[in-house]
Amino acid sequence: MGKAERTRKFITEKTAPLFNQKGYAGTSLTDMTDATGLTKGSIYGNFADKDEVALAAFDYNMSALIEQVRIRQASERTASGKLKAFMDVYRDGLQSPVLSNGCPIVNAGSEADDTHVKLNERVNDALGRWHKSISAIIQQGKMQGEFRESVNSTGFASLMIAMIEGGFTLSKISGDKSYLDQALDQLERLIETKLRR
Repeated sequence: MGKAERTRKFITEKTAPLFNQKGYAGTSLTDMTDATGLTKGSIYGNFADKDEVALAAFDYNMSALIEQVRIRQASERTASGKLKAFMDVYRDGLQSPVLSNGCPIVNAGSEADDTHVKLNERVNDALGRWHKSISAIIQQGKMQGEFRESVNSTGFASLMIAMIEGGFTLSKISGDKSYLDQALDQLERLIETKLRR
């Protein structure tokens, strides 16, 4: 990795938490220079503009989140275990470096939907990949006989994401983890009673 690549990586790692916490509009150049210890010229010598830094920060945050899920799922052999691994990442998320400032999908998506086309595209792509991943796990469970054939994989994936994100967001806003715990507990019951044979 060359010096320019190392500098871009450093800037991205240092600014990613800022963009997730403060949002695109709320993260100023001063915030970026304070977080990195670099000058404006150093930042914009490595990125074309703030948009490019924000996109790199979102990609970084999503990669870190995906890695947490991958680690949790690695030891799981069943489809229900893999679904619960997604849930566990969020259950522990308020203490996690990636999720402590909120979910990157919700944070970036709520701001970018009307104001930042490229970021909104990235958010929608990330949400689509998450949805496909959950649907594929459910399909796997159906093929292996763990889940009922009648289960609508895409419909359950949508419900699962909505419950995780809703509970997580309410807990983050209120400072009360019970919203998330109740949503995830209910989701676990749904996996046991509606998915499993």
